Amino acid sequence: MAQKVIVVATGSRIGRTSIVAVLTAAVFALDTVTDLEIATAVFYIVVILIAIGLFSRRGVVRLAIACIALTLCSAALTKSGSYEAGLINSGISIAAIAITTWLALRMIAAEAAAYEARAQLIRIARVNSLGELAASIAHEVNQPLSAITTSGDACLRWLAADPPNLERARLAAGRIVDDASRAGKVVARVREHMRGEAAERREMSLNDVVAESVALAQSEIDRGGVTVRLDLTELLPPIQGDPIQLQQVLGNLILNAIEAMADQPAPSRSLDLRTWADNGIVRLCLGDAGIGVSEDNLPFLFDAFWTTKKGGTGMGLAICRTIVEAHGGTIRAKLGSPVGLEIHLGLPAAARS
Repeated sequence: MAQKVIVVATGSRIGRTSIVAVLTAAVFALDTVTDLEIATAVFYIVVILIAIGLFSRRGVVRLAIACIALTLCSAALTKSGSYEAGLINSGISIAAIAITTWLALRMIAAEAAAYEARAQLIRIARVNSLGELAASIAHEVNQPLSAITTSGDACLRWLAADPPNLERARLAAGRIVDDASRAGKVVARVREHMRGEAAERREMSLNDVVAESVALAQSEIDRGGVTVRLDLTELLPPIQGDPIQLQQVLGNLILNAIEAMADQPAPSRSLDLRTWADNGIVRLCLGDAGIGVSEDNLPFLFDAFWTTKKGGTGMGLAICRTIVEAHGGTIRAKLGSPVGLEIHLGLPAAARS
């Protein structure tokens, strides 16, 4: 198939080159048989304009020189008409050919510059995409790795106790296994994305995703001294999506909320998660009692590489928005009352067959 396309393209190019040759010969013949008072040679500029897309800069220059030579040759071969008028018309034709050639060369140079600029933009976009992908992977994998470290430290403490608390150590070891599995699934999702494979889509309950996400973040919740309050509406319509990706979203939001409340008094560190359904949309509100953000910064919360956290990557909420929008949903932030921040997430209910 590729060979056939090359043949067709080559044939088309040869055909257009033949047209240039025929037009050049036609203008030369017409200029030779008409009186010197008629500036027929000026039509060589049509030949030059057609040649722009066919020849290189050097080829266009050679064609222009050939057209000028043919103009002089026609003037010498033409016997009828005024010699003075023929001299003036030949000069006008040669000037027109030269100016057209100069403009054509400028056009070729501009097209080359535009092509190079587009290629440079593509290279820059590719580098930026790789940077965003690397930052995304680092951010997503860092969360379960941090949780593994926390659970590992807790496991060692329970084992070093006198007597060892084996039950607590077992629970901590179980969290290590769960977080390691989550990190592996994140990497697997990235590899599937790079191979162009579609993400898993199945029906599920948003309440289940919330409960599982809270369980996965339990070690961070305990360490932060946060009280979690769940208000999950029963009999929610199911949603269609990738459970691992949605757990990534909820995990990001929960950990962000915990970090936002780190400097608050311990009794006021609370995290509220509420679900409900509204006109075919399954909704979740996650509200914290943290430091919040200024109202002017709300529009930028979900922008990549924008962050108010010291040492933050600015990718967490950007990843959340990408995943939610890929599921056909929406995500937005608003200031909490009286303090904190609320994240509102809406996902379409699964269509009933």
